[in-house]
Amino acid sequence: MTTPPPVNLAPVWQLLLVGALLASTALAWLWLRRHKDLRSDWLLRLTLLTLVLTFDLVVFGAFTRLTDSGLGCPDWPGCYGNASPIGAKAAIGAAQAVMPDGPVTHGKAWIEMLHRYLATGVGALILIVALTHWRLRLRRTGGNTPPGVFWATASLLWVALQGAFGALTVTMKLFPAVVTLHLLGGMGLLALLTAQAEQLGRSTASRPPMRLDRVTRGLLVAACVLLTIQIALGGWVSTNYAVLACTDFPMCQNSWWPDMRFDQAFQIWRGLGLTREGDSISLAALTAIHVMHRSAGVLVVAVMALLAWRLYAVAAFRSHARGIAALGVLQFASGLANVVLGWPLLAALLHTAGAAALVLLLTWCLRASRSESPAASTARPSVLDFSA
Repeated sequence: MTTPPPVNLAPVWQLLLVGALLASTALAWLWLRRHKDLRSDWLLRLTLLTLVLTFDLVVFGAFTRLTDSGLGCPDWPGCYGNASPIGAKAAIGAAQAVMPDGPVTHGKAWIEMLHRYLATGVGALILIVALTHWRLRLRRTGGNTPPGVFWATASLLWVALQGAFGALTVTMKLFPAVVTLHLLGGMGLLALLTAQAEQLGRSTASRPPMRLDRVTRGLLVAACVLLTIQIALGGWVSTNYAVLACTDFPMCQNSWWPDMRFDQAFQIWRGLGLTREGDSISLAALTAIHVMHRSAGVLVVAVMALLAWRLYAVAAFRSHARGIAALGVLQFASGLANVVLGWPLLAALLHTAGAAALVLLLTWCLRASRSESPAASTARPSVLDFSA
């Protein structure tokens, strides 16, 4: 079995063509449905469509990782120098013959390449959105000049950086720090697109930001910060395969404080399954990673519950409060299922999807609101209304 070079740019143009085809299909579908809309509203719809597909990409990225398909094609950006697993059939077959349950199989190769195709399509859509923003901005067409050029440009730069981390994920053989940063990058891209869509929607409706009292607004900011930390911890659990270090709840290994090695657990720059010194990582270190994520989750759920209660008192944010509460319940239930049911794929995917949905919802609330001293006003809700 031959190992391909980690980077082979031979199929890059074919992959870009696939991304352009996927983006064109999305644009054609949107045009058929919305071609009579005003240009600014069309741009909002395109941004929302890109946001939805980015959400799908984050969840499919989790599926790729959870099915151990991250090295299904051990080179980048193609598969054994080909644009699809079809051209790499012989090489994949040879690798699978040596290791039938190894990282390279026909099924895993397709999962990995489908993830790359979707990522390329999303990148093409983000490029189109950014170019449209700049085109309309330079033309200065009065009311048709869209806001959010900063957010569109930031999203384009961010997706380019995210693509680089996707390459490093493969070339550095699932290096835990890189994989975790790749997950955080996907969540960050969701936040940027959400901010962009919210600003476009508010501008289209000529609506000012809604007002929240300072305590609720501060709680919203704190929830965003804590969620970011918790997602980073969750990514560290997943990339180090520490989910099954504790298989009981609420205790861990029949103890409230099991044996843990925090000095090994949070050595950031090290290979998968290894310590910085090159030894195999201990169960005590994996336990520390798991318990830290579980403990932080208690704090996050408590803050989310308090935030949902405060937001529910504001008419404009009542549906958002319901969404936050529902997602908090989903995160607790799916996290518990991962522990007591042995990390089933569906529960793990729901856990990632719930985290991504919380990023989207909290970012929207943060961007749609401003702080004020009196009680929050009862302005009408923003475009993303979960009561429908």
